[in-house]
Amino acid sequence: MVASGGDDDARFMAHALALAARGLFTTSPNPRVGCVIVRDGRIVGEGFHARAGGPHAEIEALRDAAARHEDVRGATVYVTLEPCNHVGRTGPCAQALVDAGVARVVAAMRDPNPDAKDGGETLAQAGIRFESGVREAEARELNPGFVSCMTRGLPFVRMKVAASLDGRTAMAGGESRWITSEAARADGHAWRARACAVLTGIGTVQADDPQMTVRAVATTRQPLRIVVDRHAQTPPDAKVLRGGALVVTAGARNAQWGEDVAHLALPDGQGRVDLVAMMRELARRELGEIHVEAGARLNGALLAAGVVDELLVYVAPALLGDPARGIAQYADALRPLAGRVRLAWDAIDRVGDDLRVRARVLREDAR
Repeated sequence: MVASGGDDDARFMAHALALAARGLFTTSPNPRVGCVIVRDGRIVGEGFHARAGGPHAEIEALRDAAARHEDVRGATVYVTLEPCNHVGRTGPCAQALVDAGVARVVAAMRDPNPDAKDGGETLAQAGIRFESGVREAEARELNPGFVSCMTRGLPFVRMKVAASLDGRTAMAGGESRWITSEAARADGHAWRARACAVLTGIGTVQADDPQMTVRAVATTRQPLRIVVDRHAQTPPDAKVLRGGALVVTAGARNAQWGEDVAHLALPDGQGRVDLVAMMRELARRELGEIHVEAGARLNGALLAAGVVDELLVYVAPALLGDPARGIAQYADALRPLAGRVRLAWDAIDRVGDDLRVRARVLREDAR
């Protein structure tokens, strides 16, 4: 049943979404979910899912209500994702709400996870009014990786780029520190922090020896670091490998890598890494949100493979001119205009002295 979306429903769901966002950096691979319990027009309990294996948002909200000595019988529950209906790391939330005696449950969106779906039906069968669709778009935006994995079998891939106004990411000799401001770099770390994994290429590793860790924001979790390296050339002492990483190659593992370096061989038959197969495997491993920080060659290959969903571009008020390096380099230097990657503007914001541009890649089936 689709909710009517009245003013009170929208207001309380907005609060649930704000709660869900508090788990932005910590819930991976689980979705970010918030929950609010309302009785007689006031909030009597609230909670959010903080980390995989921990209590779900509904359980946290029920516990909060109990700690406040509030009666939730007959209450309305606002939750950003349909209550789960299966036993995983935790018990089924739908049954917990039935046992609590609530009267109505409003979900922002239905659960796309086939193993957890039909919580709404369990509630309805118990006589609880179940509705969904209040602020659904916002709920989906909060969990693009989770939704993508469940509906497409692919992660949501965000490509981050720091560029000059003329679209250049480095000088011809490779010098790129720093094109954008400190504020933009810190903001970029926040986007790293929310990802399940940070992906780069061997070219970037050889040129810059980056750590690819989250440092500019407080977080209790570091995303997995992934290197696309078809010839297994990543030096064993590379900073990106410290503490463990995943290297994806087109062939054998580098025998010098430490035991904490995982390896995945995915050749495409032409001596390169099969990028689509790589993304499907990352989704299978529950790595739903991938943050790419790579050079023009890997950027171009990912875009050409059709696996990029969003561009996050920090634009500096500067011109580097030709022949400085661009954002994406394609193997086919004579690609026709018809083969261009089309984008839809999502947001343009000022960050320090720079602009932050977010644009979604338009798919053929969405045009």
